Amino acid sequence: MFAKRIAVIGGGISGLAAVHRLVELGVPSSQITLIEGSGRLGGTLETRHRDGFLLERGPDSFISEKPEAVALAKRLGLESRLIETNDQYRRSFIVRDGRLRAVPEGFQLLAPSRVWPFITTDIFSLTGKLRMAAELLLPRENGKQDESLASFVRRRLGREALERMAQPMVGGIYTADPETLSLRATLPRFLEMERKHRSLILAMMRQGQKAGTSGARYSLFLSFDRGMEVLVDVLAEVVPNVRLNTLVEELSFDSRTWRINTESGESFEADAVCLAVPAYTAGKLLDNVNPQLASRLNAIKYASTATINFAYPRAAIGHPLNGFGFVVPFIEKRSLIACTFSNVKFAGRAPEDHVLLRAFAGGALQPDVFALDESTLVARIEADLRELLKIDRKPLFTEVAKWGRSMPQYEVGHLDRVQAIENEAGGLRGLALAGNAYRGAGIPDCIRSGERAAESLVREA
Repeated sequence: MFAKRIAVIGGGISGLAAVHRLVELGVPSSQITLIEGSGRLGGTLETRHRDGFLLERGPDSFISEKPEAVALAKRLGLESRLIETNDQYRRSFIVRDGRLRAVPEGFQLLAPSRVWPFITTDIFSLTGKLRMAAELLLPRENGKQDESLASFVRRRLGREALERMAQPMVGGIYTADPETLSLRATLPRFLEMERKHRSLILAMMRQGQKAGTSGARYSLFLSFDRGMEVLVDVLAEVVPNVRLNTLVEELSFDSRTWRINTESGESFEADAVCLAVPAYTAGKLLDNVNPQLASRLNAIKYASTATINFAYPRAAIGHPLNGFGFVVPFIEKRSLIACTFSNVKFAGRAPEDHVLLRAFAGGALQPDVFALDESTLVARIEADLRELLKIDRKPLFTEVAKWGRSMPQYEVGHLDRVQAIENEAGGLRGLALAGNAYRGAGIPDCIRSGERAAESLVREA
């Protein structure tokens, strides 16, 4: 009989996955407590329904290439509710000089895999194309364990490739500064391409990237028929004991037992603790337990992002919306990072003859935009959308979700820092860390993180 008491602190997807895995592993429900500081579970996974529109306030999808989210959905009986992106318009755009330009077919984040679409694109100047083509002749650089995205792209493909393609495409995923973003922690396959094939372009061509896609393999993106919160709702049903609106103030540990102290003055004990919270929150809670571990956790930087949903009648928008959305290079000096055409990307996101746009703002490069008050933020983003998409009237409604300090920044050397954190945490019996701060920021990564944390605590029992 399992007699250990386990507390999971943090009710986002990582914490929910940890609790679910504990139950799967046979830990009695009476021995598990989930503690969440807010009034709801799910963290940034939050879906709202309004006037026939399905609004995602956080992530709207996940990739199937990493199997953990699909595997969890299947175990929860949700496989029939998974939906793929619409197959009619699987492409995206990049803004250049105030106009949306299609990402060339076969272009995968950093480099082209097809010659003619690359030659004919108007995203790059002739000089930029010649510099990128010269990558075919460059030698590989040996000995680099890690470097920034900016350093790598400038070295291999040139400045224009960085500013016009890599920064906006990767920035739309990690909301990061390319000058500090670790390539090894985020896009290691490109380092491997250089090591194995010498040239990225040669590697892409040899690997035969699928024709007809641009920027990402869109068939890999999945969601749920009624939004991402479907996953949260089903996980919540199997969570045994939940304490919402309970802010943990500090932890203490006496080599056998963890004591959890809340801001309301409560105190209770557990034999094991899973911290499924941001690294800076984990650092604060562990400051009295292990100051060095706390310091390492606090060293992980975060960026803040905002998601703004705009609802329109279809007739209001002059652009054909013949893609899934667009990204905006920082050098374009716009207020938004990217925009998804939600009802084009996934079915069931807007009523017939209507459009739902999801814009993103803030991130590491534009903290000043995130800091704007809500009405000013909406006005700035709306002005950009009006110009770029030829919109001739006000939206039917808007909805803003601000996620402060939500995106960990995987800076150069990140994996070494994480290894040091894991080594330090390993010296504390009954402690596991989970979340998007360590070894992947996507939903499958968070699920894997929570499940592995649960498995480690059960093994230790």
